[in-house]
Parts: sequence; C-alpha cells; structure tokens
Amino acid sequence: MRSYRELFRIPEYRPFFLSYVAQTAAQTISGLALATLVYGATRSPLLSAVSMFGPQLAQMVGATFFLSGADRLPPRATLAGLNTAFAVCTALLALPGLPVGAAFGIVFAQGLIASLGGGVSGGLLTEILPKNGFVLGRSVFNMASGLTQVTGFATGGALLALLSPRACLLLAAALYAVTALVVRLGLTARPPRAAGRPSVAATWRTNALLWSARPRRLTYLALWVPNGLVVGCESLYVSYDSGSAGTLFASAALGMFVGDLTLGRFVPAALRARLDVPLRLLLAAPYLFFVLRPGLPWAAVAVCVGSVGYGASLVLQERLMALTPGELAGHALGLRSAGLLTMQGVGAALAGTAAQLTSPATAMTLMATASAAVTGVLAVCARQNRQLTLSVGAS
Repeated sequence: MRSYRELFRIPEYRPFFLSYVAQTAAQTISGLALATLVYGATRSPLLSAVSMFGPQLAQMVGATFFLSGADRLPPRATLAGLNTAFAVCTALLALPGLPVGAAFGIVFAQGLIASLGGGVSGGLLTEILPKNGFVLGRSVFNMASGLTQVTGFATGGALLALLSPRACLLLAAALYAVTALVVRLGLTARPPRAAGRPSVAATWRTNALLWSARPRRLTYLALWVPNGLVVGCESLYVSYDSGSAGTLFASAALGMFVGDLTLGRFVPAALRARLDVPLRLLLAAPYLFFVLRPGLPWAAVAVCVGSVGYGASLVLQERLMALTPGELAGHALGLRSAGLLTMQGVGAALAGTAAQLTSPATAMTLMATASAAVTGVLAVCARQNRQLTLSVGAS
C-alpha cells in the first residue's frame, strides 16, 4: 500500500485518524497552557518543563503494571474511557487556586492513564490496516501529529494572548470529550486481541519476553533515549523565550511533519532501513547551535531542520514489528510508547535541572550533545550485533 487514497478508503481508518488529531490538539493546547501557568506562578524552568512533559514520567510506571491490558481489553471501549478520563483530569487542572503540588499529582495520574493508550491504539492500527500499510498509516498519524502541533501551538499561543491559561485548559478538556465521542461512534466494537485477564504478572512476563532479545533491546533504546534527550531541549522553549515558545514548538512540529511525509511516502523501504542513524544525528545536531543563544528566526529554523530527524521513529517502529510476534504487537508498541514518553519526561527533568544550574541555552546544548553520543554508542552496538549474528550463522 503506497497511496493515501487507498489508506483513507479503509472505513475505520478515518474516524480513528480524526480521534487521534483531536487528542493531539488537546494535548498540545493543555501542555502549553499548563507550562505557562506553572512558569508564571513559580518562574522555575524545571517546574515548567516537568509540568508540560510530566505525564510522560509516569508512563513507565503504568507500563510496568497495566500494559498487559493493551491486548487483553476491548479497544473501542478502552480508548473511549481513556479520553473521558483525560477530559476530567484536564478540567481539574483548570480549577482556580489549585496548588502546584496538586497539579503535579493530576499530571502523574494522566501519565498512568496514558500508559495504556499507546498500546491499545498501536495494536488497533495493526488490525485496521493490512500489514503492508502499517508504515504508511503510521506516517500519516505522525504527520497529523506534526501539523496538529503546528496549528495547536500556534493556536495555543494566540489563545493564551486572548484567554487565561485556565480557559485554554477547559478548551482542551472539551477536545478530549470530543475524542471519546468520535471513538465510541466511529469504531467497531472488537474483542480483545489476546485471551486472559490483564494482570501485573502478565505485564511483567511479556515485558521480560520483549526485552530478552538483544536486537529488540537495541531498537527500544534507539527509539527512547536520543528522542527523549532532544525533547528535553524542547521542554525549555518557554524558559528560553516565553514570548516565542509557541512559534518554536510549531517550527519543531513542522519539521517532524516533513520528515514523516518524506520517510513514509517517498523513500523506498530498502533505503529507509539505513536512515535511522543519520536521522537521529540530525535530530540533535541543530540544538548545538543554541550555545550561541540565537534569536527567534534562526532558532525556529534550527528546530525545524532538527525535527526532520524524528522520522527515525518510523524506521525503528517498522524494525520493531519485524522483530515481534503478531500477537504481541499491541504490547510491544505500548512498551515503545511508554518508554519513549517516559524518557521524554526524564529528558525534560534533566534539561530543566541543567537550565536551573546554567541557562536554558546551555542546557539545550548539553542535552543535544548527550543525544548524539547515545546514537553513536547504539550504532556501534547494533553493528557488533549484526557481525555476531553473521559469524554465528556462518559457523
């Protein structure tokens, strides 16, 4: 499957896609609004960064206990319930006088809830699409995420100029409610993909199985760590230049859109498989420029170019699916999502701490350097693993 027309002819793909767009818009607007609210109250780059990316910090906790539900719960009911819970949590964040500590408690709860969503969505996508349509379908989701973030951050910045952060949070809560409705009315009720009840023990067993193979371990680490460290750079946009943060986020999302469009639609599969390391290096490299503290036009160009490198995730997800049994697809993609979002939260916390001790610009440079170094180490490990496999096969 190589055509967007073929893709959107699949009946359930359309409402599933629309629900994803609405959810991404809600996350974008609520994240920017909450980070602005917290920074205005505390003037802390660390707390501002963690408030925006804090839900990700809880993702791995949720993945440790709840992820077996990704393949053992009915997907439509689960996704509708998760988005309803997001709507309630986001509305609570808009309460006047809510203490910062209570806001972080709600943010943590959102992360626990979200830890299940990536696996349920990813597994459902493998059911809706034929196998040869997964990369194209996933790339459209990623492109939609980029475009929605471009418009969402631009709209969020405009809304924050006109409305209070709490009013923007209420708008995001309404978008989550719309997402739940689209899921409930637009998707077919399907049975769980796997038999058995969700449990902590089942989650641990499957996590251990997925982690046991070295090629999958390296793929997971490549998906999680370089990306998360660069998201740490992005978490400092508000403290780097609070008046231009929306523009920087939109520029980054635009670059992500370009990368996903190019990788998903125009690059042949054989070439695509060799681009993950160059793309991950591209993701980090432009942030080294921030040591010079560039102003808005140059900063926006740098983050846009760098974000093309997020296209590496498409290559790595395709590799992960090739290394994973089909009945574990939802769990494997859920672990990918939970680990990625957790590392993004860790990256935001590390970047915020470094910014507290130095400056946002210096912290961005340090995080980008670390990301490029990790990519280099993982590339060496992957090459050694391939050589070992070839030598064992030859013997």
